[in-house]
Amino acid sequence: MPLAPEYQAMFEQVAAAGPTPKLSELPLAIAREGYRMSRPVNSELAVHAIEDISIDGPLGDIPLRIYRPTGAGPFGTLVYFHGGGWVIGDVDTCDSVCRQIATLANVVVVSVDYRLSPEHVFPAAVDDCYAAVQWAAEHGAELASNGKIGVAGESAGGTLATVMTHMARDQDGPALAFQGLFYPVIEAAMERESWHRNGTGYLLEREIMTWFWETYCPNPSDRQDPRTAPIEAASLANLPPALVVTAEFDPLQDEGKAYAEALTAAGSSAVLLPCDGVVHDFFATAALFECSRQPFLTTVEHIKSHLN
Repeated sequence: MPLAPEYQAMFEQVAAAGPTPKLSELPLAIAREGYRMSRPVNSELAVHAIEDISIDGPLGDIPLRIYRPTGAGPFGTLVYFHGGGWVIGDVDTCDSVCRQIATLANVVVVSVDYRLSPEHVFPAAVDDCYAAVQWAAEHGAELASNGKIGVAGESAGGTLATVMTHMARDQDGPALAFQGLFYPVIEAAMERESWHRNGTGYLLEREIMTWFWETYCPNPSDRQDPRTAPIEAASLANLPPALVVTAEFDPLQDEGKAYAEALTAAGSSAVLLPCDGVVHDFFATAALFECSRQPFLTTVEHIKSHLN
Protein backbone atom coordinates (compact mmCIF):
# COMPACT_ATOMS: atom_id res chain seq x y z
CA MET A 1 0.00 0.00 0.00
CA PRO A 2 1.32 3.52 -0.72
CA LEU A 3 2.08 5.99 2.04
CA ALA A 4 -1.16 7.41 3.43
CA PRO A 5 -2.14 10.74 1.84
CA GLU A 6 -1.98 12.53 5.20
CA TYR A 7 1.64 11.49 5.71
CA GLN A 8 2.54 12.14 2.08
CA ALA A 9 1.27 15.69 2.45
CA MET A 10 3.11 16.11 5.74
CA PHE A 11 6.43 14.97 4.27
CA GLU A 12 5.95 17.21 1.22
CA GLN A 13 5.34 20.18 3.50
CA VAL A 14 8.48 19.39 5.50
CA ALA A 15 10.53 19.04 2.30
CA ALA A 16 9.24 22.37 0.99
CA ALA A 17 10.49 24.09 4.14
CA GLY A 18 14.07 23.15 3.26
CA PRO A 19 16.72 20.98 4.92
CA THR A 20 16.77 20.75 8.71
CA PRO A 21 19.27 19.08 11.06
CA LYS A 22 18.51 15.57 12.27
CA LEU A 23 17.79 15.12 15.97
CA SER A 24 21.16 13.43 16.42
CA GLU A 25 22.90 16.54 15.04
CA LEU A 26 21.30 18.94 17.51
CA PRO A 27 22.32 19.85 21.06
CA LEU A 28 20.49 17.49 23.38
CA ALA A 29 18.26 20.15 24.96
CA ILE A 30 17.15 21.35 21.53
CA ALA A 31 16.50 17.79 20.32
CA ARG A 32 14.31 17.16 23.34
CA GLU A 33 12.41 20.39 22.85
CA GLY A 34 11.95 19.59 19.16
CA TYR A 35 10.38 16.25 20.05
CA ARG A 36 8.06 17.97 22.53
CA MET A 37 7.00 20.37 19.79
CA SER A 38 6.27 17.47 17.44
CA ARG A 39 4.04 15.82 20.07
CA PRO A 40 2.48 18.72 21.98
CA VAL A 41 0.03 18.44 24.84
CA ASN A 42 -3.51 18.86 23.50
CA SER A 43 -5.57 20.03 26.45
CA GLU A 44 -8.72 19.90 24.30
CA LEU A 45 -8.67 16.09 24.30
CA ALA A 46 -11.21 14.98 26.87
CA VAL A 47 -10.11 13.22 30.05
CA HIS A 48 -11.88 13.20 33.40
CA ALA A 49 -8.90 13.96 35.65
CA ILE A 50 -5.11 14.21 35.54
CA GLU A 51 -2.79 14.12 38.53
CA ASP A 52 0.99 14.54 38.67
CA ILE A 53 2.75 12.77 41.54
CA SER A 54 6.21 11.45 42.42
CA ILE A 55 7.11 8.06 43.85
CA ASP A 56 10.29 6.71 45.38
CA GLY A 57 12.63 5.16 42.83
CA PRO A 58 15.95 3.33 42.92
CA LEU A 59 17.96 6.57 42.75
CA GLY A 60 15.44 9.28 43.53
CA ASP A 61 11.91 10.36 42.81
CA ILE A 62 10.11 9.14 39.66
CA PRO A 63 7.44 11.50 38.32
CA LEU A 64 4.17 9.85 37.28
CA ARG A 65 1.15 11.34 35.53
CA ILE A 66 -2.12 9.58 36.31
CA TYR A 67 -5.10 9.81 33.93
CA ARG A 68 -8.52 8.82 35.26
CA PRO A 69 -11.70 8.08 33.28
CA THR A 70 -15.15 9.13 34.33
CA GLY A 71 -16.81 7.12 37.10
CA ALA A 72 -15.93 5.47 40.37
CA GLY A 73 -14.49 2.27 38.92
CA PRO A 74 -13.17 -0.23 39.46
CA PHE A 75 -10.89 0.21 36.45
CA GLY A 76 -8.07 -1.67 34.83
CA THR A 77 -4.66 -0.03 35.19
CA LEU A 78 -2.31 0.58 32.25
CA VAL A 79 1.27 1.59 33.08
CA TYR A 80 2.53 3.54 30.07
CA PHE A 81 6.07 4.27 28.88
CA HIS A 82 6.78 7.06 26.39
CA GLY A 83 8.99 6.69 23.35
CA GLY A 84 12.03 8.65 22.26
CA GLY A 85 14.91 6.20 22.12
CA TRP A 86 15.54 6.37 25.88
CA VAL A 87 17.10 9.79 25.14
CA ILE A 88 14.23 12.20 24.40
CA GLY A 89 10.55 12.23 25.34
CA ASP A 90 8.65 12.62 28.60
CA VAL A 91 5.11 12.44 29.97
CA ASP A 92 4.15 15.48 27.89
CA THR A 93 5.10 13.82 24.58
CA CYS A 94 2.71 10.92 25.19
CA ASP A 95 0.05 13.01 26.93
CA SER A 96 -2.41 13.03 24.03
CA VAL A 97 -2.21 9.25 23.61
CA CYS A 98 -2.67 8.67 27.35
CA ARG A 99 -5.67 11.01 27.50
CA GLN A 100 -7.37 9.13 24.70
CA ILE A 101 -6.60 5.67 26.07
CA ALA A 102 -7.93 6.56 29.53
CA THR A 103 -11.14 7.99 28.10
CA LEU A 104 -11.82 5.49 25.30
CA ALA A 105 -10.64 2.31 27.01
CA ASN A 106 -12.06 3.33 30.41
CA VAL A 107 -8.82 2.53 32.24
CA VAL A 108 -6.55 4.42 34.62
CA VAL A 109 -3.31 5.23 32.82
CA VAL A 110 -0.12 5.67 34.84
CA SER A 111 2.45 7.42 32.62
CA VAL A 112 6.07 7.09 33.76
CA ASP A 113 8.69 9.85 33.41
CA TYR A 114 11.68 7.52 33.63
CA ARG A 115 15.29 8.75 33.64
CA LEU A 116 16.87 9.43 30.25
CA SER A 117 20.30 8.96 28.72
CA PRO A 118 23.00 10.21 28.54
CA GLU A 119 22.52 11.53 32.05
CA HIS A 120 21.35 8.08 33.18
CA VAL A 121 22.39 5.24 30.89
CA PHE A 122 21.05 1.68 30.85
CA PRO A 123 19.66 0.20 33.09
CA ALA A 124 18.30 3.38 34.72
CA ALA A 125 15.15 3.52 32.57
CA VAL A 126 14.46 -0.17 33.18
CA ASP A 127 14.82 0.19 36.94
CA ASP A 128 12.54 3.24 37.08
CA CYS A 129 9.85 1.56 35.00
CA TYR A 130 9.84 -1.58 37.11
CA ALA A 131 9.56 0.53 40.27
CA ALA A 132 6.50 2.19 38.70
CA VAL A 133 4.90 -1.16 37.86
CA GLN A 134 5.45 -2.32 41.44
CA TRP A 135 3.98 0.91 42.76
CA ALA A 136 0.86 0.50 40.62
CA ALA A 137 0.39 -3.04 41.92
CA GLU A 138 0.78 -1.90 45.52
CA HIS A 139 -1.54 1.12 45.25
CA GLY A 140 -4.58 -0.46 43.66
CA ALA A 141 -6.98 1.14 46.13
CA GLU A 142 -5.99 4.70 45.23
CA LEU A 143 -6.07 3.81 41.53
CA ALA A 144 -9.59 2.32 41.89
CA SER A 145 -8.12 -0.86 40.42
CA ASN A 146 -10.10 -3.92 39.40
CA GLY A 147 -6.94 -5.99 39.92
CA LYS A 148 -5.89 -6.09 36.27
CA ILE A 149 -2.63 -4.36 35.36
CA GLY A 150 -1.21 -3.94 31.89
CA VAL A 151 1.92 -2.34 30.49
CA ALA A 152 2.27 -0.53 27.19
CA GLY A 153 4.45 1.91 25.34
CA GLU A 154 5.57 3.31 22.02
CA SER A 155 8.91 2.59 20.35
CA ALA A 156 11.53 2.50 23.14
CA GLY A 157 8.58 2.56 25.53
CA GLY A 158 7.31 -0.62 23.90
CA THR A 159 10.68 -2.20 24.60
CA LEU A 160 10.43 -1.18 28.23
CA ALA A 161 6.88 -2.53 28.42
CA THR A 162 7.77 -6.05 27.31
CA VAL A 163 10.90 -6.03 29.49
CA MET A 164 8.59 -5.35 32.45
CA THR A 165 6.74 -8.59 31.69
CA HIS A 166 10.01 -10.53 31.66
CA MET A 167 11.07 -9.02 34.99
CA ALA A 168 7.69 -9.56 36.63
CA ARG A 169 7.77 -13.22 35.56
CA ASP A 170 11.36 -13.84 36.63
CA GLN A 171 11.31 -11.86 39.89
CA ASP A 172 7.93 -13.04 41.18
CA GLY A 173 6.61 -9.56 40.56
CA PRO A 174 3.12 -8.20 39.87
CA ALA A 175 0.78 -10.35 37.80
CA LEU A 176 0.37 -8.56 34.48
CA ALA A 177 -2.67 -9.06 32.26
CA PHE A 178 -1.57 -7.38 29.03
CA GLN A 179 1.37 -5.93 27.15
CA GLY A 180 0.84 -3.36 24.41
CA LEU A 181 3.92 -3.03 22.21
CA PHE A 182 3.42 -0.16 19.79
CA TYR A 183 6.09 -0.16 17.03
CA PRO A 184 8.64 -1.41 19.59
CA VAL A 185 12.42 -1.61 19.43
CA ILE A 186 13.28 -5.31 19.79
CA GLU A 187 17.00 -5.53 18.98
CA ALA A 188 20.01 -3.37 18.17
CA ALA A 189 21.21 -5.05 14.97
CA MET A 190 19.26 -2.94 12.43
CA GLU A 191 19.80 -5.71 9.87
CA ARG A 192 16.27 -6.84 8.99
CA GLU A 193 14.87 -6.06 5.55
CA SER A 194 12.59 -3.25 6.77
CA TRP A 195 15.69 -1.35 7.87
CA HIS A 196 16.94 -1.44 4.28
CA ARG A 197 13.49 -0.57 2.92
CA ASN A 198 12.52 2.15 5.41
CA GLY A 199 15.80 3.24 7.00
CA THR A 200 15.69 6.73 5.51
CA GLY A 201 12.93 9.15 4.65
CA TYR A 202 10.24 7.97 7.08
CA LEU A 203 10.77 9.83 10.35
CA LEU A 204 12.82 7.24 12.27
CA GLU A 205 16.10 6.75 10.42
CA ARG A 206 19.16 4.55 10.86
CA GLU A 207 21.36 7.48 11.87
CA ILE A 208 18.94 8.53 14.62
CA MET A 209 18.50 4.99 15.91
CA THR A 210 22.28 4.54 16.01
CA TRP A 211 22.51 7.71 18.11
CA PHE A 212 19.84 6.40 20.46
CA TRP A 213 21.66 3.09 20.97
CA GLU A 214 25.06 4.69 21.45
CA THR A 215 23.62 7.15 23.96
CA TYR A 216 21.52 4.64 25.94
CA CYS A 217 24.04 1.80 25.82
CA PRO A 218 27.53 3.26 25.44
CA ASN A 219 28.83 -0.18 26.38
CA PRO A 220 28.12 -2.21 23.20
CA SER A 221 27.65 -5.45 25.14
CA ASP A 222 24.58 -3.94 26.82
CA ARG A 223 22.86 -3.85 23.42
CA GLN A 224 22.55 -7.65 23.58
CA ASP A 225 21.08 -7.63 27.08
CA PRO A 226 17.47 -8.92 27.08
CA ARG A 227 16.51 -5.76 28.99
CA THR A 228 17.42 -3.72 25.91
CA ALA A 229 16.92 -6.36 23.20
CA PRO A 230 14.01 -8.48 24.48
CA ILE A 231 14.14 -10.92 21.56
CA GLU A 232 17.44 -12.11 23.10
CA ALA A 233 15.67 -13.39 26.24
CA ALA A 234 16.39 -16.99 27.19
CA SER A 235 12.65 -17.67 27.29
CA LEU A 236 9.58 -15.87 26.00
CA ALA A 237 7.19 -18.36 27.59
CA ASN A 238 4.60 -17.57 30.25
CA LEU A 239 4.27 -13.90 29.38
CA PRO A 240 0.99 -11.95 29.36
CA PRO A 241 -1.01 -11.57 26.15
CA ALA A 242 0.66 -9.16 23.75
CA LEU A 243 -0.60 -6.79 21.09
CA VAL A 244 2.27 -5.89 18.76
CA VAL A 245 1.48 -2.93 16.51
CA THR A 246 3.73 -2.34 13.50
CA ALA A 247 3.79 0.36 10.80
CA GLU A 248 4.33 -0.35 7.11
CA PHE A 249 6.81 2.52 6.57
CA ASP A 250 8.79 1.94 9.77
CA PRO A 251 12.30 0.46 9.86
CA LEU A 252 11.23 -1.40 13.02
CA GLN A 253 8.41 -3.21 11.20
CA ASP A 254 10.18 -6.55 10.71
CA GLU A 255 11.63 -6.82 14.21
CA GLY A 256 8.21 -6.17 15.71
CA LYS A 257 6.77 -8.93 13.53
CA ALA A 258 9.64 -11.25 14.49
CA TYR A 259 9.01 -10.63 18.17
CA ALA A 260 5.30 -11.40 17.86
CA GLU A 261 6.19 -14.64 16.09
CA ALA A 262 8.77 -15.51 18.75
CA LEU A 263 6.24 -14.94 21.53
CA THR A 264 3.78 -17.23 19.79
CA ALA A 265 6.41 -19.89 19.16
CA ALA A 266 7.24 -19.87 22.88
CA GLY A 267 3.59 -20.47 23.77
CA SER A 268 2.72 -16.92 24.81
CA SER A 269 -0.29 -15.22 23.25
CA ALA A 270 0.54 -12.50 20.72
CA VAL A 271 -1.60 -10.61 18.21
CA LEU A 272 0.23 -8.81 15.43
CA LEU A 273 -1.53 -5.68 14.16
CA PRO A 274 0.25 -4.53 10.95
CA CYS A 275 -0.85 -1.03 9.96
CA ASP A 276 -0.70 -0.03 6.29
CA GLY A 277 0.32 3.35 4.97
CA VAL A 278 1.68 4.77 8.23
CA VAL A 279 5.09 5.57 9.69
CA HIS A 280 6.85 5.11 13.00
CA ASP A 281 5.30 7.05 15.91
CA PHE A 282 1.93 7.25 14.17
CA PHE A 283 -0.10 7.25 17.39
CA ALA A 284 1.06 10.87 17.67
CA THR A 285 -1.42 11.72 14.91
CA ALA A 286 -4.28 9.51 16.10
CA ALA A 287 -6.40 12.56 16.92
CA LEU A 288 -5.66 14.16 13.53
CA PHE A 289 -5.21 11.60 10.73
CA GLU A 290 -7.80 8.99 9.80
CA CYS A 291 -5.03 6.61 8.71
CA SER A 292 -3.74 6.65 12.30
CA ARG A 293 -7.10 6.84 14.02
CA GLN A 294 -8.49 3.50 12.92
CA PRO A 295 -5.56 1.31 14.11
CA PHE A 296 -5.43 3.35 17.31
CA LEU A 297 -9.11 2.59 17.98
CA THR A 298 -8.43 -1.10 17.31
CA THR A 299 -5.64 -0.92 19.87
CA VAL A 300 -8.03 0.65 22.38
CA GLU A 301 -10.42 -2.28 21.93
CA HIS A 302 -7.62 -4.73 22.75
CA ILE A 303 -6.78 -2.78 25.90
CA LYS A 304 -10.43 -2.80 26.96
CA SER A 305 -10.78 -6.53 26.37
CA HIS A 306 -7.77 -7.39 28.54
CA LEU A 307 -8.09 -4.86 31.36
CA ASN A 308 -11.83 -4.27 31.80
